[in-house]
Amino acid sequence: MTSPVAQWEFHPGHFWMRGKRPDKIVDYDEELQLWNVYGYPESAAILSNPKVFSSDTMRLDPIKLDEAIVEGDFAHTDPPKHRRLRGLVDHAFTPSLVAKMESRVHGIIHELLDGVEGKSQFDLVAEFAAPLPLIMISDLLGVPESDRALFRQWMDKMLDGSEKFESPETVLEQEEELHKELELLWEMRDYWHERAAESRKRPREDLISQLVHAEVDGQKLNDSQISNIANRLLVNGHLTTAMLIANTMLCLDAFSDQDARVRADRSLVPALLEESMRYMSPICGVGRATNSEVEVAGTVIPKDQLLLVWTGAANRDERQFEKPDVFDAGRSPNAHLGLGRGIHFCLGRQLARMESKAAVEILLDRLPTLRADPANPPTFLQVVDASGVATLPVVTQ
Repeated sequence: MTSPVAQWEFHPGHFWMRGKRPDKIVDYDEELQLWNVYGYPESAAILSNPKVFSSDTMRLDPIKLDEAIVEGDFAHTDPPKHRRLRGLVDHAFTPSLVAKMESRVHGIIHELLDGVEGKSQFDLVAEFAAPLPLIMISDLLGVPESDRALFRQWMDKMLDGSEKFESPETVLEQEEELHKELELLWEMRDYWHERAAESRKRPREDLISQLVHAEVDGQKLNDSQISNIANRLLVNGHLTTAMLIANTMLCLDAFSDQDARVRADRSLVPALLEESMRYMSPICGVGRATNSEVEVAGTVIPKDQLLLVWTGAANRDERQFEKPDVFDAGRSPNAHLGLGRGIHFCLGRQLARMESKAAVEILLDRLPTLRADPANPPTFLQVVDASGVATLPVVTQ
């Protein structure tokens, strides 16, 4: 019998999802002028070595952009700047703040499921997996409910432009595309500037207020930094968690033996989520730039070269994982790269794991007969550096 996975229409570049292996661990793409790295030990080493492999990939962009576009976005910075910025954010992103959200998440989950109660069919992504983290990150940032639709519009626009670097374009076409993207970024920046100004006048118990008033070694964040950090948390905190929840439920549906295993032993849910992040990594590609000539897997890569570290492929490397193409809900150990590695290890990992664990457990409780709609197959994000479900039609009877 053919596995359901064989029928899933992933992004065409995500060959590892079809059980294929790369021809080379390190491969240069002449057309895109960048280096692809697919192996696990190579990827882990690159992500753990910011001295040689820089996160500041924008410096290699032929179109020079205003530094304010990424100022404060620690995902694009290296030490020592990264340490200071991350320290300020860590100071605001306290465990106690996340703990407060945990008491809220169960209520939101039940409210969302109340909304689909009685329906025999619905889209698990649109009506549950996407709204849940959007509500959570909005609450964490102190955003009013009336602005959630605006956030969803922003992220839809971002995804629309996410394939830009896959097809080489003329400089003019690139500039036109960048102009559209910059308009969106300026809109988002203005929004966060307003929220920061309000927080300075009337501090609240939310993350924006924490960022506005955070201070480490006498330094505070400016408005551009706050805006870019908020955007990073919004996009990653929403999209990654939504994909993790939907991907996990799809994998349970596809692998009935693992579904039965988890239902019989709920203590497996945390391991299930880790396996979901390995098997179907929401963020499957990460950019880096070389600061010096370096050898990777026997291949010499010159200085000032762009690399794409394919963590999705690395998570299927048989040198690291036994039977890497098998979905094992109890896999242990499972040192996947689904949340990054090194200094850029996902800041919101605790929140994402907490939300996803609660979501899966309550879904199993409240909708025990939930399954993918056999008449309406799932669709997948056609985004080169993300791997996840875009729509997941389900039936409850």
